[in-house]
Amino acid sequence: MDTAGIELADRLRALLSSQPTLEEKRMFGSRVFMVGGRILVGARGDGTLLVRLSDEHGAALQGRPGARIAVMGARTMGPSWLDVDGAVLDDDALAFWIDAALEDNLAS
Repeated sequence: MDTAGIELADRLRALLSSQPTLEEKRMFGSRVFMVGGRILVGARGDGTLLVRLSDEHGAALQGRPGARIAVMGARTMGPSWLDVDGAVLDDDALAFWIDAALEDNLAS
């Protein structure tokens, strides 16, 4: 993981630290953050944010700056997995994506 990925993981860890069931694991070539046993977000090595959403919410958010359907290896994922370019992840944007992932994954 290069410097951008490490910095993004540090930012995610800080923003999610209040979640009582926070877990952090290496998965999908990323540093993945889970709450309640569910994957929320991940920091890819190049500083790209991996976000897990509902299919409907992911499809609606694909048009946001820097967002696109994630590709893992040779597989293009569905709309519930988005990659967001690190270049657009100022503090407000990162908080937006974390909130969206929390909303979709902890609602049930």
